[in-house]
Amino acid sequence: MPKPLAFIAIVSALFSVPPPSLISPFNLSSPPHTSSPLLSFRGLFYLIKMACEDQCRQGLKPKYDCLLFDVDDTLYPRSSGLLEEVTENIQEYMVQKLGVEETEASQINGVLYKSYGTSMAGLKAIGYDFDNDDYHRFVHGRLPYERLKPDNVLRSLLLSLPIRKVIFSNADKAHVAKVLSRLGLEDCFDGVICFETLNPCNYEGISSSDENGVRRPSYTSRRQILDIIEHPCQSDSVPVLQETPVVCKPFEDAFEQAFKLANINPRKTVFFDDSVRNIKTGKLMGLHTVLVGTASRINGADYALESIHNMKEALSDLWEAEDKTEARSFAGKVSMETTVTA
Repeated sequence: MPKPLAFIAIVSALFSVPPPSLISPFNLSSPPHTSSPLLSFRGLFYLIKMACEDQCRQGLKPKYDCLLFDVDDTLYPRSSGLLEEVTENIQEYMVQKLGVEETEASQINGVLYKSYGTSMAGLKAIGYDFDNDDYHRFVHGRLPYERLKPDNVLRSLLLSLPIRKVIFSNADKAHVAKVLSRLGLEDCFDGVICFETLNPCNYEGISSSDENGVRRPSYTSRRQILDIIEHPCQSDSVPVLQETPVVCKPFEDAFEQAFKLANINPRKTVFFDDSVRNIKTGKLMGLHTVLVGTASRINGADYALESIHNMKEALSDLWEAEDKTEARSFAGKVSMETTVTA
């Protein structure tokens, strides 16, 4: 007998009141209206019943109510090679459109990415002013999207989840839409947070530009970047440079804006991303975190998955029909965090 009913039966015996099975549903579900002794016990049963129902409702509340997904190298594997193509396109843009020396482009790009989360954010921070759409068309518009194929496995996993699913990407909306379309996942998500939604006021146009429509960085900015390149041992931590006007992961303001835009409660949200920095910030912001692309868990990651396809094994409690007592030992595929209190 369930504990709440056993308790009611004991009270019934003590006070010679019929047990719940002998009390009519009407009496149990209706609050007392008189002060007779028997009815006062009916009142007791009514209160206990209400308490038990409330406890049941609490128990039925889902642990998670939102899943937050990065796109690139998360929804598809890094082996696609798109990351390398993006990097090459960024460096070509720097040389062809911004006048950066070809011999310096790769190193400057690396420093800016490390410092600002995206190369674009870094270029804007050190003073380059260029059209955002032109940059995205150059960097993403030329990608070999044909390398991405429909992912029926991931599609089935996502559609089987009765939970709100939201995209959270630093990329532009055209790129996100193209990737989702190629993967066959365009109807699997309830919302998209991307560059345009994170930066709605970042389109003031080009100002103080040269004859090519590009504002050059100040000497100080360039010198700082070159110093970092020349003395890499002094730049293990993220260098302190100019503030960027671009809102993007891995910085907290991007997460705060995403929570507000999508009405997200981080305590009830699982965040999937391939970036260690993004995962660490996500954890600091209160999200449940899943590092995708490796089974090696790092600080800040609750789980680590070699592939997004392993999400069901790692997070079986997301599927209501799954047995929550299933073992989670998937060597080489899934790693999970255990909390130790010292």
